[in-house]
Amino acid sequence: MKNEIKEKYMQEALKEAKKAAEKLEVPVGCVIVKEGKIIARAHNQKETKTDTTKHAEILAIQKASKKIEAWRLLDCEMYVTLEPCSMCAGAMIQSRIKKVYIGAMDEKTGACGSVLNLLQDYPFNHIVEIETGIEKEKCEQVLKEFFKKLREAKKEQSK
Repeated sequence: MKNEIKEKYMQEALKEAKKAAEKLEVPVGCVIVKEGKIIARAHNQKETKTDTTKHAEILAIQKASKKIEAWRLLDCEMYVTLEPCSMCAGAMIQSRIKKVYIGAMDEKTGACGSVLNLLQDYPFNHIVEIETGIEKEKCEQVLKEFFKKLREAKKEQSK
């Protein structure tokens, strides 16, 4: 697939990440694409919904399944701004996502190559393809800006 197309979809995931940041959620955004069309988009909502399972990837998988009326997302590709955690990687395997495109890697909790690789290193019944580094700098910048603002706000509160 051409880089311009990958970048276009990651830009859409970045829009979702920015929505999350506006809600003081960790800015992670996700879109799911089927046959060249976005069928689902989501962003983190853990804080808003007070639910640890409300990650962008989980919400996008739920929306995509509802849209196509099937739990198997066999011909679907996911674009996510931050490397998925083990919960989200497990959901990707279970939903049969074909491929995931990742912006920034997560050296602390990433389960698609950083800390471990649930998607490819274990003999599950489904292997999810992985491509990393799509709009990496932009994805990292959104996260850096968010956490910088969060630290500054905490510093102000403690004064």
